[in-house]
Amino acid sequence: MKEYARRKSSRLKNDNYSQNGAYFLTICTKDRKMLLGSVGAGVPDGPQICLSEYGEVVENVIHSINDTYTHISIEKYVVMPNHVHMIVLIDRGGNGPSGTPAPTSADIPALVSVFKRFVNRKIGQNIWQRSYYDHVIRGRQDYLEIWKYIDENPLRWSDDEYAKTDGK
Repeated sequence: MKEYARRKSSRLKNDNYSQNGAYFLTICTKDRKMLLGSVGAGVPDGPQICLSEYGEVVENVIHSINDTYTHISIEKYVVMPNHVHMIVLIDRGGNGPSGTPAPTSADIPALVSVFKRFVNRKIGQNIWQRSYYDHVIRGRQDYLEIWKYIDENPLRWSDDEYAKTDGK
């Protein structure tokens, strides 16, 4: 009988993920293959992302999420050659019991599942690794640092941990 390694959860033990809020997500391609584009050299502002056909599909699905969901918005994102970073905002308002916010614990996994499924369907194959990274954004300073990280990700591509494995 084959033994399976236990997957380590990236979830915080003392956080129930049941509040409206902002989340930082990173979703990688399977084996970190460079399927989504490349980082092109120098324009005055520095390296730019040149999206492949697959990368354009990813970007279109991100836009469709913002057009489809009323309580979920992707506030900031970058499509890199083998991964995507997003800041996702969940705001259900006060539509839980007694006007409290409704739980969002299922929103992030559901969003990632829908995102991956729609991209895979449009491309015709599964391009994503099984898991993803999520981080609860804790306050304005954390939000601003992550926003800056996403903005500057193409500039740091040559030093990026995700660039070290090209999955070829």
